[in-house]
Amino acid sequence: MEQARLETITLTVNGDVRRIAVPPERTLVEVLREGLGLTGTKQGCDEGDCGACTVLLDGRPVLSCITLAVEADGARVETVEGLADGPRLHPLQEAFVRHGAAQCGFCTSGVLVSARALLEREPAPSREAIKTALSGNLCRCTGYTKILDAVEDAARVLREGGR
Repeated sequence: MEQARLETITLTVNGDVRRIAVPPERTLVEVLREGLGLTGTKQGCDEGDCGACTVLLDGRPVLSCITLAVEADGARVETVEGLADGPRLHPLQEAFVRHGAAQCGFCTSGVLVSARALLEREPAPSREAIKTALSGNLCRCTGYTKILDAVEDAARVLREGGR
């Protein structure tokens, strides 16, 4: 019987350096969820269509369901778990609570991570820029209005000196 081939990769996940042996065909979402126990990143469509699996790879949003873990070797990965500072929520998370922007919550982690990337590069985005940045994140529960309001609110809080 042939033994499965493994490759050892190094990821800096939410600031922690992690070395893990993975089969070369494993996706990043599988490694995050099953290998590292970070279940905040959701495994939705497995085809790159819904955005629930969005994480930041070296600061850029990527769909972790269509990204092989070996492609992320040596990279910085930020998941939704990396947004909060211990018990203190990130202003995006606080705004989602204030505005009721999370319904069932399945899409929320991907939306939050995509919004984080946007606000890092554009502190005062227009509503259209927010829509564009979140266009790869599908939500089946809302009409997106509360999500857009929450991102605008978080942008304001961050500009005013919030974390």
